[in-house]
Amino acid sequence: MKYVVTGATGHLGSQIVRALAQLVSPREITLGVHTPAKAAAFSQQGMAVLPLDYREPQTVTAVLQDADVVIYVPSKSHDSFSRVTEFENVIAAAERAHVGHLIVMGFIADQANNPFDLSAFYGYVPRRLAASNLSYTILRNALYADPLVPYLPELIERHNVIYPMGDASLSFISLADSAAAFARVAVTPALWRQSTYTLTQQRSYTMPALAAVLSKVAGQPIGYAPVTLSKFADLYNEGNEGHMLASMYAAGSQGLLAAVTDDYVKIMGHPAQTLPDFLAANVTK
Repeated sequence: MKYVVTGATGHLGSQIVRALAQLVSPREITLGVHTPAKAAAFSQQGMAVLPLDYREPQTVTAVLQDADVVIYVPSKSHDSFSRVTEFENVIAAAERAHVGHLIVMGFIADQANNPFDLSAFYGYVPRRLAASNLSYTILRNALYADPLVPYLPELIERHNVIYPMGDASLSFISLADSAAAFARVAVTPALWRQSTYTLTQQRSYTMPALAAVLSKVAGQPIGYAPVTLSKFADLYNEGNEGHMLASMYAAGSQGLLAAVTDDYVKIMGHPAQTLPDFLAANVTK
């Protein structure tokens, strides 16, 4: 079998590679990466590492050639046009390369009325795949829980969660749990009969409920005092990401990031790690 993982040195991609290597021989795994040197540790385990530039279709085709299963993790671009262009190159390459099955990372912010900057891309993914000749599975992630860990000291200093969410709630999944689900779907053809899964923990959190969890983990009181969307964009505009981040919470305030499903249990046979357990295991007091 030939398993291909793209974006294999990114936050999610690298964890998918490690999870997949627990299920199949490393020599069955091929990695498509922008900078092969960053994948040296994987290469030393026996994995094939090939250069991949989503803007150059021939490199994508070369990486995907005759793959039995491809796990596609999009690049970290901030606009839907760039990602759709990239995805079109991946679709065309997958068809030319005779890929057996394509697994695509999705996100719960894919509704037609979602104001998130990247919702157009995530909404495009299932429609474009449905129009292709490919066998595919979409794994829609909830919000990653992981960024809450480095963010906690700032929340302690502010004494408040400041997400502009109103009374709405957010759903989470950890990178490790998401990666484990991607790997399990990749090696389990029976799971391909369902075209889309939504990976979440077993509950979502209003901001007061999230603040209560963070307070317990931090051992200090954290409340909820939301700022405006424009203020949030200004506060977190490093790398020009402010508008994108604010647009995500604009979606959240409309209840569009609150999905909870049992799909993770269907895939893994047990629930995803809860948010309190994840934070307790990863926060150093």
